[in-house]
Order: sequence, then structure tokens, then C-alpha cells
Amino acid sequence: MAGLDRAEKQQLLSYLEDHLLGATGGVRLFEAASKTWQGTAHGRTLARLRDEIDGERTTLLRSLRAQGHRPNPAKMTFAYLSAAAARLNPLNVRRTGDGPGAQLELEALQSLVRGKEALWETLLVLLDAGWSFPGYDRESLGRMARRAREQQQEVAAIMTATAAERFRR
Repeated sequence: MAGLDRAEKQQLLSYLEDHLLGATGGVRLFEAASKTWQGTAHGRTLARLRDEIDGERTTLLRSLRAQGHRPNPAKMTFAYLSAAAARLNPLNVRRTGDGPGAQLELEALQSLVRGKEALWETLLVLLDAGWSFPGYDRESLGRMARRAREQQQEVAAIMTATAAERFRR
């Protein structure tokens, strides 16, 4: 993070760490959703998205570590506790593809991916302002922002393809 003073660097690292925490919970929510839709094409899509997001989370963690930053243990404990709660699938406790719980689950997944897209877009702006991030360049950040938009579209496609049936049950 060339050209940053200590306070600026700490603010940015805190922002990145918060996205790492969100990604930790997001992976678990995608896991829960893939179980909801297990045995269907939607389940396979959600499992693939979970794997992609988990990979992006790992890359973000590596970037933080490359900058000499170790995530706050208290925050990470909170993230893992939240992730454990996500495994219980509080939005869709029945773990079915019908009703408002399934709708809320899909909407939450879209929101998570939108937040991730905002991260990549923010880093692109900062990169243009002369900041640097280990493990990321303009091409990789642009690719990740585009992929986040595609991921949102994939979740939205599941939501729209199943909405009428979901609320008929």
C-alpha cells in the first residue's frame, strides 16, 4: 500500500478485514443455500458460487497477510460464530425452496455478492488514485468486479425462476 500514511493504511486494512469477515459468513450462507437446493441444478450453481467466494476470501486473506496484517482475533471469532449460525440457516430454518424463508435466503445471497462487488469497485478507484494492493492489479480487480455482477445475476436467476412456485406452496 505504497504512498499511504499509517492512519490511512490502518483504515484500509480495517475495511478489508471487515470484508473478510463478511466473506467468511457469506461462504457459510452459500453452503446452507446449496443444501436447501441440493439435488437440483440450483444446488449445483450455489455450491459452485460458494467455492468461488471461498477462493476469493482466501485471496483476500493472503493479501492482508502479505501486507503484514493479521486479522483481529476477536473479529475473526465473531465471524466464525456468525458462520456457525449461518450453517443453521436462520433465514430458511425449514431448509426448503418454498415460502418466504427461501426468498429471504436468496435475497441475502444477492446482497452479500453486491457487497463484494462494491469492495472490488472501491479497490479499483483506490488503485487509480495510486494505491497498491498485494495480490491485486487493475485486471484482476476488474475481473473480480465483473464476476461479482455475474454471480448476482446467477442468484437472481434462481430467485426469479423459482419465485412463483415458491409462493404457491
